Amino acid sequence: MPAATPVTLSARNLSRRFDGREVVRDLSLELRRGEVLGLLGPNGAGKSTTLHMLAGALAPHSGQVTICGFDLARQPQQAKARIGFLPETPPLYRDMSVDSYLQFAARLRGAPRVGAAAALAETKRRCGLHEVGQKMIGTLSKGYQQRVGIAQAIIHGPEIVILDEPTVGLDPSQIRDIRALIRELGNVGSVILSTHLLSEVECVCDRVEIMHHGRLIYGDSSARMQQYGLQPGFVVTLLAPPELSELQAIAGVSRAEQVTATQFRILHQPGANPGATLLELAGQRGWRAEQLVPLQSRLEEVFVKITRDEAP
Repeated sequence: MPAATPVTLSARNLSRRFDGREVVRDLSLELRRGEVLGLLGPNGAGKSTTLHMLAGALAPHSGQVTICGFDLARQPQQAKARIGFLPETPPLYRDMSVDSYLQFAARLRGAPRVGAAAALAETKRRCGLHEVGQKMIGTLSKGYQQRVGIAQAIIHGPEIVILDEPTVGLDPSQIRDIRALIRELGNVGSVILSTHLLSEVECVCDRVEIMHHGRLIYGDSSARMQQYGLQPGFVVTLLAPPELSELQAIAGVSRAEQVTATQFRILHQPGANPGATLLELAGQRGWRAEQLVPLQSRLEEVFVKITRDEAP
């Protein structure tokens, strides 16, 4: 039996108050090696506060965070050395060059001097900064400054990367590159990111946690999230379709609806598999089946439904 994937980050019962108001309440989550976790929620849900606590930039009023086995409160140096953090506003020194700033960030995080030049070159390559190393950060566009913010979070080779809105200010080409980088980081370590772009969740996240009013209200894989509240079913294309009643009569089918002249929406009972039967009948009866696609909702619709249905 294969060993379980190691847990790299564990948060237990985190709470945080501001001016007497509890903005994060009894929050617990885990992050495993090789996983990209998307943290979603409406504005004011507590996402940024949560990420700051996970990164050790903000102390919780109660609860515990463990990073690769190290308690973040009791062993901060060992724990923080394994974290890379990009807050929503990148922590940049505008009067430093890109190279000088990244070298400073690496030293600040205790990265070894041996191999420092190679680490700098590789980080700039991964973040698309190889041509601006000598430029002052303050002269760069917002998109390039965002890239520098990501670079400072990963230059020391952390096991966990925490990103708060990592693609803000980037153009579509830059967003594509950064998403590929996030996926690459998730393959070798662990990534947790907050985002308002649900397309980002579809592209890079293995798992989703949704916050509302300071607490987690939903967690699942991004693929299963699209099935939330949706009766199981599929859309099938039949170029020579039968009468609707013939589709309705297939075992396990609860409802058959005609969408277009050749497309049909088939809803079925949980656990049933009428798709295989339908395709077999299509071959026998000449219905000319062309395509069968499982039903799924747009993530925007699912997000609205979850925050409406499961919020207190």
